Amino acid sequence: MTRLRSPLVLPGAAGAPFATRERCAIRELLNHPDDPAASLAEATVAPGAVTELHALDVDERYVILRGTGRLELDGEGRDLGPGDAALIPAGCAQRIANTGAEELVFLCLCTPRFTPSGYRPLEETP
Repeated sequence: MTRLRSPLVLPGAAGAPFATRERCAIRELLNHPDDPAASLAEATVAPGAVTELHALDVDERYVILRGTGRLELDGEGRDLGPGDAALIPAGCAQRIANTGAEELVFLCLCTPRFTPSGYRPLEETP
């Protein structure tokens, strides 16, 4: 377990949302090299959209805040709604579809912290 050595404050850590190749918008709430133990982001998936099938090299947890979706993990689907959480082990093939009429919004907690080099696309891009 990684432990903080001293108190750390990261003012203005939350950035503006940005579009990703994954077909969702991400707003990083916490992702800093000085805190390698974890990262936290908010993901937004538009109605009818399905994120890219991918795997990460870190463990990830989703917590659904708004909307409904169908999460696919290693080919098995699970329906999710507000308050539901999903635990996604490193290396697990994953994607989520927004199955509702409103935006699907969820938190993504990664341990250790997410870095772009740990993202592995699992489908061909057009």
